[in-house]
Amino acid sequence: MNYTLPLTALLVTVSLSGCTRSSTQSLTLPLKATQQNAGQIANTTLTDVDNESNFNFYISGVPTGTTMPLRIYTFVNRGNCQQPGPVAYEMNDRITTQRTAQTGWRFERVAPISVSDLLSGQYSVVVRTTPEDGSVDLFCGDIAQAAR
Repeated sequence: MNYTLPLTALLVTVSLSGCTRSSTQSLTLPLKATQQNAGQIANTTLTDVDNESNFNFYISGVPTGTTMPLRIYTFVNRGNCQQPGPVAYEMNDRITTQRTAQTGWRFERVAPISVSDLLSGQYSVVVRTTPEDGSVDLFCGDIAQAAR
């Protein structure tokens, strides 16, 4: 039996699949609840899309008394959660959230910086209530931890 044709087809398929591999980087970052939001959990998945960072958030809850429908502000700050620096990117063009079937909310944000640049610098992501709800920091996560 001649194996030349099937072997050639296999080699071409393998080499093409290597060329079509996506360079999209995606990382999940757990976010820590602040003392004002103790007992809640959250995370965000960072995905690199066209040299921007897409943040897909899930948060389990907010402090009692927070205005509904839930509106959330998000920021990328320089520094880390223990020693926050100035805001590097505000991601507040949309502040609405979607209630999930489970307990919690989901929302997306975009920052005009690549995931690799966020990982190479010292940045943190902060989730905060609106000024009407006291601008309370709810969650924080050090972005460099997503690579670990």
